[in-house]
Amino acid sequence: MDRLSLALVIVGAVNWGLVGLFQFDLIAFLFGGQGALISRVLYTVVGAAGLWSITMLFTGRVGAHDTHAMPAEGGTGA
Repeated sequence: MDRLSLALVIVGAVNWGLVGLFQFDLIAFLFGGQGALISRVLYTVVGAAGLWSITMLFTGRVGAHDTHAMPAEGGTGA
């Protein structure tokens, strides 16, 4: 669920970047305008993913790519 949430947050961030830089809403362009039902559903899903992603800031969840243990604080790591 975390990866899906992160992917949706990235989609939203790219869309907002396009809006900010070029006044171009990619979601609205692809799905028939901001008022179209599918666009509104996508905006809502991206917003929900953003809320879910907030939880990743406050939990000890570690990504699957972290396979090596961190050295103890003050250790040399060798």
